[in-house]
Amino acid sequence: MLSTLRFESKDVTRVEETWKQFVPSAVLQNVDPQRFRFEWRSAELADMSVVEYALAADIRSVVEPEDQLLVCRVESEHVELGSGHVDIDGSRPWLTEGRQVWGRWEDDAKVRALIFDRVAAQTLARRMSGNDAYRVRITGLAPTGRSAAEQWERSFAYLSASFAQAGPEDELILAGLRRHALWVTLTSFETGFREALEGAVQLRPATTTLRRAIDFIDENAHHPITIDDIASAVHMSTRGLQYAFRRSLDTTPADQLRRARLDGAHRELLHGRAETVGQVARRWGFAHPSRFAAAYRLAYGVAPSATLRRGRDD
Repeated sequence: MLSTLRFESKDVTRVEETWKQFVPSAVLQNVDPQRFRFEWRSAELADMSVVEYALAADIRSVVEPEDQLLVCRVESEHVELGSGHVDIDGSRPWLTEGRQVWGRWEDDAKVRALIFDRVAAQTLARRMSGNDAYRVRITGLAPTGRSAAEQWERSFAYLSASFAQAGPEDELILAGLRRHALWVTLTSFETGFREALEGAVQLRPATTTLRRAIDFIDENAHHPITIDDIASAVHMSTRGLQYAFRRSLDTTPADQLRRARLDGAHRELLHGRAETVGQVARRWGFAHPSRFAAAYRLAYGVAPSATLRRGRDD
């Protein structure tokens, strides 16, 4: 279930209490209440959250997340970040799974964060990597390089905008966003995830396995499944499944799932019982109506609105 929150406040206590709902260890220290101004926006699923807030204050903040993965970016003209006596580059995001991180800044700051329940993230990471022995191990707070930091920033902007547009009923879309958020986090930092991916390829999948995978997709496309769920259902690694589809069918499991969902939307439009094209698109996991319309026209030769009109006339 998706829960969203947005507010502005000058009440330091309320702000700290709200932040603690997401990161229980969070503490705001040395706050000047005369200068304090706060804007908050968040989206929360059962096991992950997307948080953005803007602060106007001279402040010191401390986080030491327990049972969480926290990746954060503090954007401010005058910011100091560190963990113990180790400095953190304030121009890039940082990741912690329990190590205390402190921040100190003056004037205005914008904070962006992804927060994952550690147990749920571990489970999903194993499914994505196809390695049941994989453990999320963070060997450094900093991203692997400049390009990785920039990729995380771009992905956060995409996730923030997508969560803002999503509703609780958009289960298929939310499942994809959750997977993307964890994937980009684990691949942007030293977590051992890339190594787990590289060792997970199954080179000689049986044709029957592909048939089972396609059957699973067709039967479950209306549920919030991902390619990791498909791989798990046929007892393969995600990388192995991708290799199998590419080698035997010259496609990917993601494309196969997308086609199955497009077909489901087509059938629903054809029956003429849909409210609007946009609602049908979102129900089948297509967050962008224009992209859905383009894909639909390519697949069926007509606009989805034409199919809906035809269904209503029949």
